[in-house]
Amino acid sequence: METIYETEIIKIKNGKKITVIDTVIHEIKLNIIVNNKLIGSLMAVPVDLKELAVGYLLSENIIENVNHIKTIKLKDLDTTTFEVNIDAKVIEENIDRLDLEGVIVSGCGRAKSTQISKIAIDATVMKDDFTIDANLLFEQMDQFYLGCPLYEQTGCVHTAKVYLNKDTYFIGEDIAQHNTIDKAVGKARLAGIDLKKCFLMVSGRLSSEMVAKAVTHQIPILASRTASTCRGVNIAKKFGLTLIGFVRNGRMNIYSNQRRIDV
Repeated sequence: METIYETEIIKIKNGKKITVIDTVIHEIKLNIIVNNKLIGSLMAVPVDLKELAVGYLLSENIIENVNHIKTIKLKDLDTTTFEVNIDAKVIEENIDRLDLEGVIVSGCGRAKSTQISKIAIDATVMKDDFTIDANLLFEQMDQFYLGCPLYEQTGCVHTAKVYLNKDTYFIGEDIAQHNTIDKAVGKARLAGIDLKKCFLMVSGRLSSEMVAKAVTHQIPILASRTASTCRGVNIAKKFGLTLIGFVRNGRMNIYSNQRRIDV
């Protein structure tokens, strides 16, 4: 399977909107089956999937040694789901501690989430008339790391920012990028802010769990200095989210719902 995906986007350049074909990374779900039992699911780029499954099982101490693996087979269930089947000697008590209903997200660490599947049931398609000027987004992204002490001190964290206006915004910092959204949104919600009137900026890639969080909270615009994955684009299109990548140097790539960005 190809690791990149082509999608039509709206690019803003020199004060104009143009339609171009862009490439994003593919993101798939990988089910790991050990001795005919589902161990867990990972969100991943579709390359080196056997190695990924083995590395995960070793890291979790489910398999103690690669020599304990008898067979390993990879098959694709559909265009977005793959399955690795492994026959091996395992440590059963380490399997029991895993939450089999969770999905291992593609952010930092071994965080689990059911949110990606949950939004299909609970989320509402966003049909609001919220808009912002492109220059505001450029300005805020240029100032994105101001007021982020952990980043300034270490350069080793992701950051998220919920923005209402120049006097009201909320920042979250964490080593796991999906946690930064939870922190920023939690601060905004505790302050009584209507997230439907805000936009969200993040420091990392726009993978599916990041987009799912924005959709779940009904934040109409999600932007980053980096790119989106294929699944992130698809979720944004399905639920009416304006998804924007590569916001820097007076340019941006709008993956979906360009109507909210005024030039």
